[in-house]
Amino acid sequence: MIPLAHSLAAQGIETEASIRSNLGTPALVEASIAAGEGALSQHGALVVQTGAKTGRSAKDKFIVRDATTEDTVWWGKVNAAMTPAHFAALKADFLTALAGQQTLYVADLFGGSQPEHRVNVRVINELAWHNLFIRTLLVRPDESELANFAPEYTIIDLPSFRADPARHGTNSETVIAVNLSEKLILIGGTKYAGEMKKSVFGILNYLLPAKGVMPMHCSANISGPNGKNGGKTAVFFGLSGTGKTTLSADASRTLIGDDEHGWSDTAVFNFEGGCYAKMIRLSEEAEPEIYATTRRFGTVLENVVMDPATRELDLDDNSLAENTRGAYPIDFIPNASKDNLGPVPSHVVMLTADAFGVLPPIARLTPEQAMYHFLSGYTAKVAGTEIGVTEPEATFSTCFGAPFMPRHPSVYGNLLKQRIAKGEVQCWLLNTGWTGGKYGTGNRMPIKATRALLNAALDGNLDAVEYREDANFGFAVPVHVPVLAAAGIDQTILDPRSTWADKGEYDATAAKLVQLFIDNFAEFEAHVDEGVRRAAPVAA
Repeated sequence: MIPLAHSLAAQGIETEASIRSNLGTPALVEASIAAGEGALSQHGALVVQTGAKTGRSAKDKFIVRDATTEDTVWWGKVNAAMTPAHFAALKADFLTALAGQQTLYVADLFGGSQPEHRVNVRVINELAWHNLFIRTLLVRPDESELANFAPEYTIIDLPSFRADPARHGTNSETVIAVNLSEKLILIGGTKYAGEMKKSVFGILNYLLPAKGVMPMHCSANISGPNGKNGGKTAVFFGLSGTGKTTLSADASRTLIGDDEHGWSDTAVFNFEGGCYAKMIRLSEEAEPEIYATTRRFGTVLENVVMDPATRELDLDDNSLAENTRGAYPIDFIPNASKDNLGPVPSHVVMLTADAFGVLPPIARLTPEQAMYHFLSGYTAKVAGTEIGVTEPEATFSTCFGAPFMPRHPSVYGNLLKQRIAKGEVQCWLLNTGWTGGKYGTGNRMPIKATRALLNAALDGNLDAVEYREDANFGFAVPVHVPVLAAAGIDQTILDPRSTWADKGEYDATAAKLVQLFIDNFAEFEAHVDEGVRRAAPVAA
């Protein structure tokens, strides 16, 4: 094996720092605590704070625009360009900053669980807890794989680095710069660890479509314990807050992963070896499997409030951040797949949290409707959390993950359509948002109803029920679902209009949402066929 210092030098990285490479969890936790980066909770989780940056810095991310990327990247608001000259200056300053570090932590990891489609990633950190985080989130090589590891892509993560907008072409002192030609990613000015994992996601989203593999911002699970007995895979597309992690962590099904996957000819495979779940207001009753991870050594909790004396956690306290997070190895979920992959999907579920209260709790989609809603990537967020705010705000993130998709959305949309058609996959739209009115007047969709309808769909219990055509969106909506009655849930929840006290207000709100869909989809119309265009809602 080549000594790591020599390997780094071969990459142009010269440093006098003490290099601590491929440490395990106990050693990284000890190093983090010794450096004052975090503290252990009462039950052993490492609790850290990310400072001012408690989420992704979307406006500070750039891709170098050069001969490699000029015609392959979808340039615009999502994929902002950096010149090669600016990147060269940034890289020089990063290497200077690296040379001055006293200690560096290096992890050699895989992005992707299916060997023929994974990428080798070396991550260099100045913080021990960042190294623990990325080691937890990506796929960890075994000893024999480490002995022969050759990095393809390198991430240098220096939270203490401050970018110079004039010299580096950035928008602020924070930077996430991706150079696909040099296979190098530079992250500075932020302690939010999620930037690293999403950078690897971006790499795979760029590389895999050229191989005919569909990269997905989704969770995935398999029917049956350990995916046995002819288990069938379901994938769950969704933006943050729609239930990707919650709905995939089902004790009756085998978890493949909660966030990032690939769909090859033979499998759905997890890009990661861990999960990154929202922790704010986490309930042991509603999400027992995820809650249990907060009481495990090896979990990293970001911005979760902890009593300094008792070391007890307060998962309801959002004083540090609303986006509190927990990173933990996937095997902390008892029914996780041992292979980190499963069969190709039988079901595709698109999750939305519709704060307008217009969409039904579940709808069956044709392949064309599935592509339409995939490219739309709709959910809605509330305007704020203060009392009296009633107006929801529509959010459209194409492919349910626009910030991480370097190529044009039609590339991913066409891949999805081809795979759905090839595998005769059943597609569903699941609304985890509001019912009985929009946010401020209605109520959040009961999780009991959501789980009952989802399980009915995945178990085939919705195959023979009666459906109606939705007047606004044209998809098929169940009229009566026996499992709802068995769970004590009123069947009227299936028809959103019937749950509103003011039917005229529902009609007006629905018309508004339909127009938002139409306006958003205008940029994609030229890139899809007539069948997908006909799947769009029609304005009244």
